[in-house]
Amino acid sequence: MALKSFGRGGDPGSPGTSIPNQAPSTSVDSGGLTAFIDQGSEFEGKLSFRDTVRIDGRFRGEIASENTLIVGESGEVQASIRSNTIVISGSVEGDVSAGQKVVLHKTARVNGNIETSCLAIEDGAILNGVIKMDSPDAKPGAGSLKAISGGAPTPEAPEDGKD
Repeated sequence: MALKSFGRGGDPGSPGTSIPNQAPSTSVDSGGLTAFIDQGSEFEGKLSFRDTVRIDGRFRGEIASENTLIVGESGEVQASIRSNTIVISGSVEGDVSAGQKVVLHKTARVNGNIETSCLAIEDGAILNGVIKMDSPDAKPGAGSLKAISGGAPTPEAPEDGKD
C-alpha cells in the first residue's frame, strides 16, 4: 500500500507513528500522523496536507503542508517542499521552505536551498545548497546584512578605556 492513512486521534504508539532519530530538543508538535508513504512505495504528483505526513518511500513532485513533513531514513524525495516544520533523515532533492523550522538528522542528504527561521543540523548530515534565514516575525529586508562603506565597522568605545 503506497499511502497509509491515520486518523487525527490515532494512537501515538501505533506502528508507523514513531519518529526514528528524533532528538528530544527537536520534538515535533503535530496534530497526529495523517499519512505514511511506506518504504518500497513510490508516489508522484502534488501532495498537500494539514497535519503530519511521513515519507519512507519515494516521492517526486510538490509538497505543501500546514504542519509537519517527516522524511524517514529510507525516504527519497525529489520535490519542492513548503511546510511549517520539516524533519529530514533521508534524501531530499529540491528547495525546502519551512515557516517554523528544518531539522536535518545525521543521515540526511539535502541537495537544494533551504529557507527557514530555525535550522538544526546534526553532525554527519549533508547539505549542498544555500541557506536563507530570517526571524519568523521579520519583515522583508529586516535582519539582512548590509555593507558598511570603508570596510569593517568601528568600535563605539574602547572596552578598557584606552585608545
